[in-house]
Amino acid sequence: MPKSTKQNGTVYLVGGGPGDLGLVTLRAKECIENADVIVYDHLANPELLRWARDDAEIIYAGKEPGESRTQQEINTLLIDKAREGKQVVRLKGGDPFVFGRGAEEAEAIAEAGIPFEIVPGITSATAGPAYAGIPMTHRKHNSHVTFFTGHEDPAKQGNAVDYAALAKLGGTQVMLMGVERLGAITNEMLKQGVRADLPVALVRSATTGQQETLTGTLSDIAQKAVASDFKAPAVAVFGEVVALRHNLNWYEKRPLLGKRILVTRIRKQASVLSNKLRALGAHVIELPTIRIEPPSDLREFAELVQDAHVYDWIVFTSANGVEAFFDIFFKLYYDAREIGAVRIAAIGPATAQRVKDFHLHVDLQPDEFVAEAVVKEFEKQGSIENLRILLVRAEKTRDTLPKELSALGAIVDKAFAYRTVPETRDTSGARRQLAQDGADLITFTSSSTVENFLALGLPWPKGMRIASIGPITSKTARDHGLTVDVEARRHDIDGLAQAIREFFEKS
Repeated sequence: MPKSTKQNGTVYLVGGGPGDLGLVTLRAKECIENADVIVYDHLANPELLRWARDDAEIIYAGKEPGESRTQQEINTLLIDKAREGKQVVRLKGGDPFVFGRGAEEAEAIAEAGIPFEIVPGITSATAGPAYAGIPMTHRKHNSHVTFFTGHEDPAKQGNAVDYAALAKLGGTQVMLMGVERLGAITNEMLKQGVRADLPVALVRSATTGQQETLTGTLSDIAQKAVASDFKAPAVAVFGEVVALRHNLNWYEKRPLLGKRILVTRIRKQASVLSNKLRALGAHVIELPTIRIEPPSDLREFAELVQDAHVYDWIVFTSANGVEAFFDIFFKLYYDAREIGAVRIAAIGPATAQRVKDFHLHVDLQPDEFVAEAVVKEFEKQGSIENLRILLVRAEKTRDTLPKELSALGAIVDKAFAYRTVPETRDTSGARRQLAQDGADLITFTSSSTVENFLALGLPWPKGMRIASIGPITSKTARDHGLTVDVEARRHDIDGLAQAIREFFEKS
């Protein structure tokens, strides 16, 4: 049997950062986008996987206590996939070379003769304290920082951590992976002469919307952690700099901190709402319920786009429709002027902005982002009798707009630009996360997100409230027996985010 001539792929040991998607490096994002295979740990934010290609192989490596996959099995998996000629991303939380066993994986890969690259990430050892308002260094308090792992039992013989040396060294000391042994570790530090009133802070779920910080002293922090059921993953900071948190705490003052919010928008568009909610401190779970696909009759749509210049008006009802229209248009024409003298109407600022992105002027944009408002705006323009209007829309949407425009004498053609179908993929494990931890609020941005979320048949978490982008979406929710708790006054993403903020500030 002839020897395979297939060239080995490359393994990228990628640091996924501490949790906040905004702290991921551009190089890490690029590696994820280009990967054939992604092997990820439980400490890597699963939302990173949304950057993966649809055809990428996603493998959960676990590494939680009790997981069956061993480190040797992970090493073998990475090597085997690379030998198939695939580009492999090993996605790890934080930085792969900071207490992450990334060096062991790199050694195994190098020994196998596989090309590899290290992509450093921001470690929770520095990011956690920073988000808690605790600087690593301060001229008045310390001149050095020490990082150590609390993963080992401090009472065992031959411990890698020299607690006596730590006690003499002083300065700021940061411990990773040791909250469950905190009592034994603090007792050992006290035994070695570290003063009992040394300030200590624990930061859990650092840089995410679930971040919590517990402060105390070396003598009482372990007791406080037990009393408050303070669990891993957490970073512990020992040193005088902890006291600076009183003035420097910034992240934990955000209005939505600790609130778990479910976003059901299309995967491609979810980040706009998610980023606004995360900026307010929320923990966002992205669970897209719909995805955009080409229309059932793409040829018919293309023919209408080709003849767009013969119309008096084009009405766009969504940004998706704008994208679909111009995707076809610029495959047919090289010059935007081929659209002719047609005027353009758009429902909503996002739709209007998408038109402007193509350097075209929006001639009509109603103040309200509903179909009925478009009709009123056309009435203000004067008679539209015998005007030809091309309505670019999704399949299976309300017929209010074409009917009312036709009633005013317009000649309306409906151009079905796309269709929405249920999203069946769940690469980030959002459904499991929702089932395990629940949510405080679910957001609906269209009637189809309501219908498709309910069609998933997922258990409704106890106490989960509903936020709707506008009256039409709210009506669909109520028609399905749901109670809408929040409705945006301005029917767009900014309006929805503002309404959610106000709702939680009042409650």
